[in-house]
Amino acid sequence: MAKAKARGFGARTIITLFKLAFAAVVFSVVWVLVYAVVPVPVTVTMLLDEKGITKDWEPLTDIDRDMVRAVIAAEDGKFCSHDGFDREAIEKAMEQNAKGGRIRGGSTISQQTAKNAFLWQDGGYFRKGLEAWFTFLIEKIWGKRRIMEVYLNVAETGIGTYGVEAGAIRYFGHSADRLTTTEAARMAAALPLPKKRSVKNPSGWLARHGNTIRSRIGVVARDGLDACVYE
Repeated sequence: MAKAKARGFGARTIITLFKLAFAAVVFSVVWVLVYAVVPVPVTVTMLLDEKGITKDWEPLTDIDRDMVRAVIAAEDGKFCSHDGFDREAIEKAMEQNAKGGRIRGGSTISQQTAKNAFLWQDGGYFRKGLEAWFTFLIEKIWGKRRIMEVYLNVAETGIGTYGVEAGAIRYFGHSADRLTTTEAARMAAALPLPKKRSVKNPSGWLARHGNTIRSRIGVVARDGLDACVYE
């Protein structure tokens, strides 16, 4: 009798867990579908920012193409050719991190977008697992153009500042629809650490990094590495 009850309890537990997992999958798919057409209103990162939130959503048509090219040059040169995951970059990052020293990431723009739009900044392997799931979903449901549009609107571009429109106004006093290659490159160079890296007056390594990105903008344009965004 006791064994039968235990088996019954175990079966109910498995069924409950299955239902919860199914509900979580359905919820995540619906969430991604909604954000495929609706501007992302707020993110966990924004809500946790003690400096407040300054943001201004802009459609991709109102963001200078050089800004798109700059982030591809700086963050993810294979953006148009991978399925959301750059396996070579991930392997290299793992090898480098195993040697110690500065921790490197292998995240693509798609992964960063999934994290920024749906998740939080820290969390270890659990968050990484969720990030992979949402990356898969946005690649399948949104496509590259929407991924880039969301990325450029929710990425942190400064202290309490989110999106390239708010960043452009803060740093250069004008909209993101007319960024120069230098301005776009400087914003892209600061994206990984926007609270610590200067956009207006970079110096040393950061200035050189910005100059490198600016030169790569031409390579992205020449080789059509941003073509998927404008198909």
